[in-house]
Amino acid sequence: MDLKHLRAAVAVADHLHFGRAAAALGVAQPPLSQQIKALETELGVPLFQRTTREVALTAAGEAFVAAARAALSMVDSAARRARATGRGEAGELVIGMVGSAVQHPLPTIVRAFRARYPDVTLTFHVLPTVTQVERLRVAALDLGLLRPPLPGPGDDLELVPVSREPLVAVLPNDHQLAGRRRIAVSTLAKEPFVLFPRALGPGLHDEITALCRRGGFTPDITQEAVQLATIVGLVAAGCGVSILPGSAAQPRPEVVFVPVSPLVRLVDLAIALPKANRSVAAANFTALARDLTR
Repeated sequence: MDLKHLRAAVAVADHLHFGRAAAALGVAQPPLSQQIKALETELGVPLFQRTTREVALTAAGEAFVAAARAALSMVDSAARRARATGRGEAGELVIGMVGSAVQHPLPTIVRAFRARYPDVTLTFHVLPTVTQVERLRVAALDLGLLRPPLPGPGDDLELVPVSREPLVAVLPNDHQLAGRRRIAVSTLAKEPFVLFPRALGPGLHDEITALCRRGGFTPDITQEAVQLATIVGLVAAGCGVSILPGSAAQPRPEVVFVPVSPLVRLVDLAIALPKANRSVAAANFTALARDLTR
């Protein structure tokens, strides 16, 4: 018994006429009759009652055809699912992201992706850059939104920039510089800094400390936190000041975000994905993100 036997039985049941069933299947009537006969012989029971004037299902035929319809539906569904997954239109996409990507540009990209590929399930993990790179290399993530440059060699990963933004000073709202429209980074030389550990994002950390050195000092980091939102919260609590990407500048009354000079722009956020064995869904996500942020 194979699928052609199931399809033959369903077609005859639908039309109750061997000629019309054969036409619907695009085959000649004699081979169709032979398939039904072979199926009945294998099952050991008649599926159809045949007379010169009509064809009718037997009780066994009704039971068999009902189950055959369900089986064919499952097979057809599996085939559609396989084709959709092969095109990246179904399945699951596991995405790593640094915390501030939630603010920009991830919402725009995800909204557009879900509209275009509604059958792809998205799973997100908030992770620092270093951890994302580790998980990408063991296929625990399909792609990551992280802050370049990558820690260590990155020949196995492709980077697609999706955001460029300036660095800004993060100050408590009662700080003496809070009312300025722009401040020289050198004016922060004696301030305690709140920053993330370098090991979690060496590229961005080095950009920030290099900016401070251009202002004539090395930042005195007295408090560390992993997520940028936590850093902003600690500044709001009076634990120090910080310098962060502009995407961290989400309005809250306890802090102000002030542009700094000298002005530094950096490729602040990029999609990273494996050069080899990448999923089609990850490639689709990256292509859409590139188009939206170009």
